[in-house]
Amino acid sequence: MNVKAILKEKGNDVFTVGPKATVAEVAGILRQHHIGAVVVVDDSHRIVGIIAERDIVGAVADTGADCLGQPISDVMWSNVYRCTEDMSTENLMQMMSSRRARHIPVERDGRLVGIISIGDVVKAHIRAIENEAEHIKAYIAG
Repeated sequence: MNVKAILKEKGNDVFTVGPKATVAEVAGILRQHHIGAVVVVDDSHRIVGIIAERDIVGAVADTGADCLGQPISDVMWSNVYRCTEDMSTENLMQMMSSRRARHIPVERDGRLVGIISIGDVVKAHIRAIENEAEHIKAYIAG
């Protein structure tokens, strides 16, 4: 299975903000949509950063509530790990594990086309195992 198959199943919706959005605005988006990360894009819809809930918690712990009025560009990760649609789920899991990344934006031709979370990968992996088990049962029974 690859990233494209996961996106086909879950959809390509990605919540994005510009780098001038405030930390408080992004925290509101995360809460409102029950998501763990927001991709920061420029006017050309190219990825310039990513901000996850744990980054916001870290900013509040480091600098207090004053950080909520800061632009997200002060808190975001600008060195964003990315993948393409043709990446296998095995390679994606390895990337997420080795880089301790829970959310990986998906790019096509340098533009954002989706986002994959560790939960998406785990669900896909479980489905693949269940399908394989069903095929084995059918083979044995048949």
